[in-house]
Amino acid sequence: MIPDAATPDPRTTLARPDLAEQALEGLVRAGAYRPARPMHAAVPLADIHAGADPASERIDQLIYGEAFDVLDQQGDRLWGRARRDGLVGWVSAAALKPGARLPTHRVAAIAAALPLNALVADTTDVSPEDLAPIGAFETDPVAVAERLLGVPHSLGARSSTATDCSGLIQQALYACGFAGPRHADQQAALGHAVDRADARRGDLVVWLSPPGDHGWTGHSAFMLDADRVIHATGHHGAVVVEAFAEADARCRADGFDAPVFRRLQA
Repeated sequence: MIPDAATPDPRTTLARPDLAEQALEGLVRAGAYRPARPMHAAVPLADIHAGADPASERIDQLIYGEAFDVLDQQGDRLWGRARRDGLVGWVSAAALKPGARLPTHRVAAIAAALPLNALVADTTDVSPEDLAPIGAFETDPVAVAERLLGVPHSLGARSSTATDCSGLIQQALYACGFAGPRHADQQAALGHAVDRADARRGDLVVWLSPPGDHGWTGHSAFMLDADRVIHATGHHGAVVVEAFAEADARCRADGFDAPVFRRLQA
């Protein structure tokens, strides 16, 4: 559900009625305030769930090396916020280690020992040819997305092994050094608007969904060219290239709004 602009976004605000991070004191109301404790993902992928129960909805993932700021613990479940994309949720304590490491490299290859965009401080974890120094980025997000063709679609996933629609966009943007918000409505605010007639390779196209009892806020894709998109879609079960007209007709038939087009680069 897309939050009201006048209130803090609960998806990215580390606060509950009973507890909030110390930095929010005076900004949001809570029963207590505490500083968050930095940790980082020590496994290739760690699921982030909406609730403490691991059977609750998966809303995001941590990729190896990403920081997670912990504020609460219930048994073996930790509640906090993923520092890279800002999502708040619950993670298994077994997937994390203390501290937020300063990475020297990121994983730049698709078929590596760790997922694309994993943050590496110890280069012995991955083959050197699969790494790029922090600060060395690719230049074409669509080319990154094309390398992910065939990756399975899975709601809540955001990696080179499985992904949902906004996760594909996010990972392609990360690889190119751009901000990569997690949700379609956040991605629809990136860059600047362009008309459908002017849409070209690299533009984002987002079909926003009306509010409802679901965790998604829309469907995101990249324009591959003037007439085709590349996207992760449950309809096809994978990252695919599809005619824009076909994707547009299906999204509208499913109740999504007319698409918006956003240009990330001039």
